[in-house]
Amino acid sequence: MAIQVEQAKLDLVESLAAQGLVTDPLSAKGRLLAKAAKLFRAKGYERTTVRDIAAEVGIQSGSIFHHFKSKDEILKAIMEEVIVYNMHRMRKLVDEADTARNALLALICCELDAVNGLTGNAMSVLVYEWRSLSEDKQRFILGLRAEYEALWSETMQYALDEADQTADVFVLRRLLTGALSWTTTWYDTNGKLSINELAEEALKLVIKE
Repeated sequence: MAIQVEQAKLDLVESLAAQGLVTDPLSAKGRLLAKAAKLFRAKGYERTTVRDIAAEVGIQSGSIFHHFKSKDEILKAIMEEVIVYNMHRMRKLVDEADTARNALLALICCELDAVNGLTGNAMSVLVYEWRSLSEDKQRFILGLRAEYEALWSETMQYALDEADQTADVFVLRRLLTGALSWTTTWYDTNGKLSINELAEEALKLVIKE
């Protein structure tokens, strides 16, 4: 099952890259974005220079500008692509779910994987560095984030209705966001608890069974 899940993720990346919606992670530009996300997370956006990124990638500083006009453009691309990828993945999983509960479980599982897996650096950058973007790029990224959160709110409401429970979805989502994000400080992806099992536990914070 784990192999099938990983293959599905690879297939999605390939499909989105073919459509020009995300960058091929194996390309020079894709490697640059991955290294930049790692540095932005570790050092912070403001303390990371173009020279730092170039050194991490193993290229001359000027070569970066063949792909991006500025460091600000790199930051925007990291945020945009991680949202686009996870939105497509989440929508597919929600569409495939047979109940509202399972749709919400799929979202929780996907977000846990997003923050603890290969997109963890980009997700962290999205959460903590969006204010570093120029004003116009902030508006664009916040618009994408609003779509992301709308999917969460809608799915949570359906799951609560299905379970005949009531709650403030806005507050509940933010409490859940904090809980899922905090797993990066203690969850061991190689430990006894799988992402799916952790997601089942997190679901109990929303749906009382």
